[in-house]
Amino acid sequence: MTAVPKPLKFLRPHYQELTDLYDKWPEGELQSALADVMSVLGMTYADSGKRDSLRYRLLAPSTSEEIGNWGHEYVRHLALEIGEEHPVRLEKEQPIDDIKNLALQLVPFFLKHNAEADAVDLLLELEAIEELPPFVDKDTYARVCLYMVSCVTLLVSPDDQAFLRTAFNIYLSQKQLTQAIALAIRLDDHDSIRAVFDATDDVLMHKQLAFILARQQISLELSNEEVQECLSNTRLSEYFLFLAKELNVLEPKVPEDIYKSHLEHTRGGPDSGLVDSAKQNLAASFVNAFVNAGFGQDKLMVVDEEASSWIYKNKDAGMLSATAGVASILLWDVEQGLQQLDKYMYSSEEYIKAGSLLGIGIVNTSVHNESDPALALLSEHIESRSVPLRLSAIIGLGLAYAGSQRQDIAGLLLPLVADTSLSMQLSALATLSLGMTFVGSCNGDVTETILQTLLEREEAQLSDKWARFMSLGLGLLYMGKQDAADVIIETLKAIEHPIGRNTQVLVDICSFAGTGNVLKIQQLLHLCSEKSDADKEEGGEEKGDDLYQGYAVLGLAIIAMGEDIGSEMILRQFGHLMHYGEGSTRRAVPLAMGLISASNPEMKVFDTLSRYSHDADLDVAVNAIFSMGLVGAGTNNARLAQLLRQLASYYSKEANSLFMVRIAQGLLHLGKGTMTLSPFHTDRQILSSVSLAGLLTVLVSLIDAPSFILDSSHYLLYFLMPSVHARYLITLDADLQPIQVNVRVGQAVDIVGQAGRPKTITGWVTHSTPVLLGHGERAELENDEYVALASTLEGLVVLKKNENRAEED
Repeated sequence: MTAVPKPLKFLRPHYQELTDLYDKWPEGELQSALADVMSVLGMTYADSGKRDSLRYRLLAPSTSEEIGNWGHEYVRHLALEIGEEHPVRLEKEQPIDDIKNLALQLVPFFLKHNAEADAVDLLLELEAIEELPPFVDKDTYARVCLYMVSCVTLLVSPDDQAFLRTAFNIYLSQKQLTQAIALAIRLDDHDSIRAVFDATDDVLMHKQLAFILARQQISLELSNEEVQECLSNTRLSEYFLFLAKELNVLEPKVPEDIYKSHLEHTRGGPDSGLVDSAKQNLAASFVNAFVNAGFGQDKLMVVDEEASSWIYKNKDAGMLSATAGVASILLWDVEQGLQQLDKYMYSSEEYIKAGSLLGIGIVNTSVHNESDPALALLSEHIESRSVPLRLSAIIGLGLAYAGSQRQDIAGLLLPLVADTSLSMQLSALATLSLGMTFVGSCNGDVTETILQTLLEREEAQLSDKWARFMSLGLGLLYMGKQDAADVIIETLKAIEHPIGRNTQVLVDICSFAGTGNVLKIQQLLHLCSEKSDADKEEGGEEKGDDLYQGYAVLGLAIIAMGEDIGSEMILRQFGHLMHYGEGSTRRAVPLAMGLISASNPEMKVFDTLSRYSHDADLDVAVNAIFSMGLVGAGTNNARLAQLLRQLASYYSKEANSLFMVRIAQGLLHLGKGTMTLSPFHTDRQILSSVSLAGLLTVLVSLIDAPSFILDSSHYLLYFLMPSVHARYLITLDADLQPIQVNVRVGQAVDIVGQAGRPKTITGWVTHSTPVLLGHGERAELENDEYVALASTLEGLVVLKKNENRAEED
């Protein structure tokens, strides 16, 4: 109270008398003036809980200016008392219009005095955040929206959606279209996305918006063909190869370049040749497919002479995965890919033909071709008599049309889901492909069919190991939809078979993906700690009955990955789960750790995983090894590479573990270190549901690795393909040709609520584009010669010359 005028200080002993006096004075200007003074005095003299400042302020009508004249501290105190008064009035069902009007008088004062956070918080208390846009102008919108968007992960539904919607409206009104579209994607609202496109006629801007949508794999029908081409990602392969050429990494690598066996210790002993060589050839096929992904050439498969000889070094289903590996090498390049796969389509070997069908799906991931080659080629095999061909065609469709929400795919696959006479494997994978195609869409027909099938199938079929993918397919439909899944979870309670419970957990964790919802995390931790007593009493329980605990552990990672503090805390919880958990809980912990920091090799995470990779339970060890690959995916991290080499020599006699070490090595060098599996993009703001769906599929299969990936269903690893994205920044000119400009790349700094104009990156290095962006890095243009149309420099960014730039002398 140092700034308070002296006379007010001496009124302290008389505060009580003044309150009595106020009631005796006649109404009029004098009484209002007294109320004004009393309101300021009430700030320090009144008894706590009485809220005198607010009471007298409401009795003394005044403008925003007059309230502000009493100083900032007073206005903040008023806001505090309004926040306390609001719930009290709601409880007593009293009107709140007067305090709401007063609050709306305070908001302009806060915004004018750089206290955006106070303005937003006040409106949040009053549940009136949608009143904010009229008060925001070109000077304040950036700070207001930044604060609001960073609050979203800490709010519960429906406040989080209201914040995103309000920030979206502010960005749209200020013509910040790329920021608006990022929020429209997070709201998952196609009408809002259309509104952003309609807000401008600038074709270049439309192209930039299309690139952002394409990264999220959202399909729209647009009138302009060039913009539609950007949205279809048709030139993705061309841009990626440009990056590879600039970084000088076009030279194909063979698996031995990755293994570096000469650095492993125990080589060449008398028993060194004992490991199952078909398994090792299969591992080499995967490593080759991951390392050369997207480069269009390698030394094993895509070579003309003796092209197929490598494929014949694999057995049965191994041929399928090896052939599909050709497609991974030609990732995103539809024309070349189909040409290369064509020769395998007519093979007499059933598995090679099946591999080529799966390959067609892989080549088309993230890319939409007008002529729909995937649909044309795969649909005819959906009814094939051969099981491998049917399976590959089903999975291929799921990969090729992930996130497209196309009804014709539903028409093809729904009959397979509904037909109870089919094997569980076919029905479950058809469900999974539908889940991938309609991810996060809450599609009613698909949901109904899946629920119907789960209710109709016999016990024995529901106990089948493949049934889990039917549960997962249902979960994927509700990805990120929060409360929309409640009805489904209630319906699932009618299923008495354990699959009912497993499915409930999967639907629940998918629907809250990336929200950081603390209450859900508490529920899941409770699930993880259940049942250990029951096991001791009943003795032999079926292995599949504790699956839901494994899903709950994955759920902890899926929900917490949305915000950093939650992720930190969950990593600590995983340690406890490893100590006290059992069965599928322990098997899932390493996988969850891998998911929460996918393509983000933090020392503390991979050191813990390295410890688990020597666990007495081999299933846990194998999952820890896979997660080490996931954590380092596409980073070439040298420390991780060394740990994996040590593991290769440690497990040199153990075929399954060695296979997984090789897979992890392949992932570590994914795309020779130019790619990422992280489901977040656009400055870690947007969670790509398609990417997360792909990762989750692989992790769900790994909870029981010996039955799937380590058995003959290793082709499930290709579900990682929709999650594979290049982590580049390529700058394009108006004709969408790459141009070189200097950018600074450094660690991103959180500048929410900081005063002035703080730097957004720290410890930066200047590069010329194209550049690779690591986890948590951010880029900005070095000078103002060009203006970027995108608000965050990541992926494909269109630049245009800065017309207002002052000419340099």
